[in-house]
Amino acid sequence: MPDGPATPTGAERRPARLSTAALTSSGTLPPPWLGEQVAVRGGAVFVRRTPWTGPVDGVAAGAPRERALYVHGLGGASTNWTDLAALLAVRFDGWALDLPGFGRSRPPARTSYSVRGHVAAVVDVLERIVAEPGEGAGRPVHLLGNSLGGLVSLFVAASRPDLVATLTLVSPAMPVYRVPRAFSRTLLLLLLPGIPALAERRLSGVTPEQQVRGMVQMCFGDPRRVPRARLEQALAEMRERAEQPWATQALTRSMRGLISSYLRVGPRNAWRLARSLRLPTLVVWGDRDRLVDPALASRLAAAVPGARLQVLEGVGHVAMLEAAEPVARAVLALAEDAAGPVTADDEARAS
Repeated sequence: MPDGPATPTGAERRPARLSTAALTSSGTLPPPWLGEQVAVRGGAVFVRRTPWTGPVDGVAAGAPRERALYVHGLGGASTNWTDLAALLAVRFDGWALDLPGFGRSRPPARTSYSVRGHVAAVVDVLERIVAEPGEGAGRPVHLLGNSLGGLVSLFVAASRPDLVATLTLVSPAMPVYRVPRAFSRTLLLLLLPGIPALAERRLSGVTPEQQVRGMVQMCFGDPRRVPRARLEQALAEMRERAEQPWATQALTRSMRGLISSYLRVGPRNAWRLARSLRLPTLVVWGDRDRLVDPALASRLAAAVPGARLQVLEGVGHVAMLEAAEPVARAVLALAEDAAGPVTADDEARAS
């Protein structure tokens, strides 16, 4: 199939370089970052802000200060990026959004959960970040996405490269033509009229405790690595979400939108768009990913010209949660190399 995940002949896979920058290590887990509602087309989304801290072992004056946006996956929320954003704050002012219908974001005005709708929301937030006054204003933003958020970020980078400085894809939900083992084949029924409403009713009977337990088992390579504090936060967040009448609708219909996007052929197919990218890209995958086949990691890294590849041993679907430090070092190295060597003119402008 021409739009499938074929590996380009002779494509080069570059291993990810890891930055040696000192990272914050307080010994305690940071709480979820504060946020606010931000207007986008068709409504508003909740966006959390992780402020820049500057170098851990250096002088803040003249240090790189760039901007980053984090996009979560299906069933996730902006809090999925809490730990990674804290580490990357040595270089980035960070923003993490709740996609429409997830986290603290209300559903889109027309209750459409298509991939295209999520892409529009991310573009709107990116434009707002680029326009915000302060250091970094007017410059492209480092874009990071996981799972569904990774696919959305790929579409954003392909359609609006002017907004994106670098692209990091953590187990992105690239189109496949075989249902992963972790999924029930009945999910394909979501494409049929009337089935999403039935799925919503069934999911509404699952308790927050059951949802968190299932999420940990499915998304982590080693569930024992999840700190108790993070489990408690996830449970509190799931209970809050259970009170939102649109919660299960957002999940089932976003899944339907994701599967529908897999059927897209021609120039808007995700694999074709991946081959068209011309910006610094990092592909991150856990070799124990049960949701998106780790075999796709090398295929995607080969498809994107010049992409770097980081495969993490023993890690599952949410590497930014399970292995935050190595992911942070790979992302920082990507940003360092994209910025290029510091020249005398750069130092003069910064002083």
